[in-house]
Amino acid sequence: MAGYRAGGEDEYDYLFKLVLIGDSGVGKSNLLSRFTKNEFNLESKSTIGVEFATRSLDIDGKIIKAQIWDTAGQERYRAITSAYYRGAVGALLVYDVTRRSTFENVIRWLKELRDHTDPNIVVMLIGNKSDLRHLLAVSTEDGKELAERESLYFMETSALEATNVANAFSEVLSHIHMIVSRKAVEAADEVATASSVPSVGETINIRDDASTWKKFGCCSSS
Repeated sequence: MAGYRAGGEDEYDYLFKLVLIGDSGVGKSNLLSRFTKNEFNLESKSTIGVEFATRSLDIDGKIIKAQIWDTAGQERYRAITSAYYRGAVGALLVYDVTRRSTFENVIRWLKELRDHTDPNIVVMLIGNKSDLRHLLAVSTEDGKELAERESLYFMETSALEATNVANAFSEVLSHIHMIVSRKAVEAADEVATASSVPSVGETINIRDDASTWKKFGCCSSS
């Protein structure tokens, strides 16, 4: 997704596309509405097709605008896969901590994500509905272990109580920004031409950054 500074009221330094993936009913839409509008809808219906929302954050003195895409988890909507993932530099892979099957399907979603995006896309595993502790079917340890094994970041959230929702999105955006910033610094150090540095309207490419994960570590929590 392109990164540039826009003029007018909607001014930002980078625009990053994030995608929400996971089974239907895990709370993806409410995570999105909680982060972008600070709203939660108990009567939320399954998303039909695709929708997206945006929110801008100040990260290290830069205005980062997140364009977050949300789609249904049902198999019958999978025809939109390629367009949905195209240009994404970050993903939140969501499961419901009260439904073990949604956790078991994480690997399938992860494979689909990796089949359609850059191999070094920033991915955070999200165990949502952490407020329903009395119905817990997936332990925090299980989530951390899977994240460790697959080199993902990890956080448990509650869209209902707004727990860790902003933290999850902002951490993903921060890691993407770190990658982009590091690439710009490396280009400058090599006395690269101006065209080597992300410029107005240029697509951000995070390919070949496997070493980044070693620097960051795989998992995060709050």
